[in-house]
Amino acid sequence: MSDYQNRDDLGLARELIALAPTEAKAFLGMKAAAERSDGVIPDKYRELISIAVALATQCAYCIDAHTKNAVQAGATREEIAETAFIAAALKAGAAVGHGLLALRLFDEAGAR
Repeated sequence: MSDYQNRDDLGLARELIALAPTEAKAFLGMKAAAERSDGVIPDKYRELISIAVALATQCAYCIDAHTKNAVQAGATREEIAETAFIAAALKAGAAVGHGLLALRLFDEAGAR
């Protein structure tokens, strides 16, 4: 399944947008707001945040696009590496947080 995700799939974007124009317009508007260059957060940091989210959500296409954008915005390899570990730590933290929820739900189910 090495070809399961393929950069060529991005060529289907226009077709996907055409098939659901209302939803696509809303998504593209949100994407444009997140990627705007006139905000308080500088472009490089926006891209590092985007990479962290892409790593946590495991979107290969987003990792590809935002890593390229981060390079253009001046990010370093070290910043990408730190971003990866920050994303990993927070994703692991979310698992621990959900573990707390699981314990409470276990107790509420009367199994304690």
